[in-house]
Amino acid sequence: MISLKNVSKLHQAGEVQTRALNGINLDIETGEYVAVTGPSGCGKSTLLSVLGLLDVPSTGEYWFEGHNVAGWSENRLNRLRSGRIGFIFQSFNLIEELTVEENVGLALEYGDVPVRERKRKIANVLERLGVSHRAGHRPSQLSGGQQQRVAIARALVAEPALLLADEPTGNLDTAHGDEVMKMLRQINADGTTVVMVTHSPSHAAQASRTVNLLDGRVLIDAQQYA
Repeated sequence: MISLKNVSKLHQAGEVQTRALNGINLDIETGEYVAVTGPSGCGKSTLLSVLGLLDVPSTGEYWFEGHNVAGWSENRLNRLRSGRIGFIFQSFNLIEELTVEENVGLALEYGDVPVRERKRKIANVLERLGVSHRAGHRPSQLSGGQQQRVAIARALVAEPALLLADEPTGNLDTAHGDEVMKMLRQINADGTTVVMVTHSPSHAAQASRTVNLLDGRVLIDAQQYA
C-alpha cells in the first residue's frame, strides 16, 4: 500500500535548516496496524504528515497505492487524499460553530456524494461510534471522550483505506484512552490500515508492528505477536 524510498524532509527557518526525516525507507502493507514511536522531535509527526499527503518529501520517493506521489501538485494530492485517507488528531480539531453531524460531514465535502447517501453515511458512523444521540450538539457540549469519538467518526465516514492517528489518546484520561485504543483495534480488524503515532509503550504494544524513530531515521522496525 505504502512505500517510502530514501525519503528526507528538510525544514527551513531563516538560515537554520532542520532535517526532520533522514533517508527513511519504510513499507506498509494493506491491513497492517503500525505504531510509530520515539522521543519528541524525532520526526514522528512529520512522517505522519508525509504519509497523509499533507506534506511532501524534500527528496526520495513516496509510493501510495501504486503512484509515486512525490512532487505532485497540491490539487492532485487533494484528489488522491479525498476518501482514501482519514486523520485523527490529539486536539480533536472540531469546529465549535458546527454540530456533531456537520463536523462529521466535513469529510464528505469534497467527494461526489449525493445528499441522501451523505446523510446515511453520517448517521451510520455516528451510530457505530455511539454518539448518534449527540448529532445536534456542539463540541463544547460533549465530554473529551465524546469529542474524540466524533473526531474518529469524521475520519471514518468516507470509509478510508488508511487511517492516520497522531497521539489519539493524548488529551484523554486513562479510561477514555483505553476506549479509543479498543476502537482502533476494531477499525483495523475490519480491514482499515492504521498508522498511529504514540508516546505510550502500552498503546504501541497493541499494534501488530512498531517503528521506532530517532533523529529522523528508522531505529527499530519490529513485528509484534500476540
